[in-house]
Amino acid sequence: MKKFVTVFLLATCCLMACAQGGGVPVDGIVAIIGKEIIMQSDLEKHYLDYTSQFKTVEDPFETKCYVLETLVFNKLMVNQADLDSIEVSDEEVDYRINARIAYFLQQVGGDEKFIENYFHKSMSQIKKEMREMMYEQALIEQVQYKITGNITITPSEVKKFAAGISTDSMPMVPTSYQFGEIVKIPPVSDEEVEAVKKRLNEYRERILRGEKISMLARLYSDDPGSASKGGDLGFVERGTLYPEFEAAAFNLKSGEVSQIVKTQAGYHIIQMIERKGESIHVAHILIQPKPSTDEQVRAITYLDSVRAIIVNEKLDIGEAAKRFSEGSSKENGGLAVNPYTNSNSFDKQSLDETTFMTLNKLIPGEYSECVPFVNDDGVMAYRLLYLKEKVAEHKANIVEDYDMIKNAALEEKKYNALQKWVVDKVKVTSIKLSEQYKDCDFVTKWQIP
Repeated sequence: MKKFVTVFLLATCCLMACAQGGGVPVDGIVAIIGKEIIMQSDLEKHYLDYTSQFKTVEDPFETKCYVLETLVFNKLMVNQADLDSIEVSDEEVDYRINARIAYFLQQVGGDEKFIENYFHKSMSQIKKEMREMMYEQALIEQVQYKITGNITITPSEVKKFAAGISTDSMPMVPTSYQFGEIVKIPPVSDEEVEAVKKRLNEYRERILRGEKISMLARLYSDDPGSASKGGDLGFVERGTLYPEFEAAAFNLKSGEVSQIVKTQAGYHIIQMIERKGESIHVAHILIQPKPSTDEQVRAITYLDSVRAIIVNEKLDIGEAAKRFSEGSSKENGGLAVNPYTNSNSFDKQSLDETTFMTLNKLIPGEYSECVPFVNDDGVMAYRLLYLKEKVAEHKANIVEDYDMIKNAALEEKKYNALQKWVVDKVKVTSIKLSEQYKDCDFVTKWQIP
């Protein structure tokens, strides 16, 4: 069954829709929803963006109807936000604009000029044109949350949802792994730390003399996520980075370079690019002190002896992690947590190649030999991997995949509540659509004169 494309889908492409220039036909009103209107130019912009994203369009009229219904749905939400006196601060809108720009900058290597040249507009013009859409997106999200935010689902509802899906329609679930780890982090010498600080101070002096932090970050930074982007972290909100990093960064003025900052990830220097309220746009260079070869050998030897103890004493992973591990999973009974799902289950796509290859050779209950890895803070370490469970690829079922089916059932319940709200709201809202779209096969029966 067709469903609405809500604001969240269109918002992923909003930079394109907002920045589109000419090429639209003579303007006119195509829909009125309460106090809100949709112009022909609005429809054309979103239609062009939709078709540019999805490439092939079998029926242009049907696609335009599809986009129009989404816009009507969104305007119905905006109209309701006005009736409910919902407000959105300028700071919130600024944050959304900057976050969206930061996302697109990540896709093009942090190059603002690329975006400006592509749209033939300055960044300030692009941001200005995004403002209304970002404002409306915030309003719509608040209205949707008022409708669906308190919806929960019971086990009996999950079972009923699963029973209503035929076995043939159930998706295939890829092979998954639950595993534990015993981690050893080799210590770093004081001499290595001093050498790192000396390098960073040299880089800082070079930046102060006029060199670009972007060039130095590409050459020397140990942050794999930002080095290729010239150390650019884009816009980030307060509370998302290491506390020590934020404390230094939020005290910087535009263009200023920090002194050396120590975090769990290593040692940084930070340059402020721009600040908007509680969001900052910064670049940094990270250098991670490396343990000596001798310390790495000691870590490997230690884990080899630990493995022998675990096997001989038949320790379970929880007890073994409590006694021997230095990893964060120690607090979770030794089991690794998938950051994408917040569960203990991993599929191949959520594992790095070395971890996947190691786990795939184990049988449940078996420990691996010592293997190197880089932890969540980017620090070099070693670990023993323990395979707790391996579930082969299978059709989804409520026994093995309860959480996945529960989430799907909850999303359908929220969708149904939202659809019911729309149907009820249409009955009491003045909605008029242009005659040229009277033949559209809409999901909802909008009022057409």
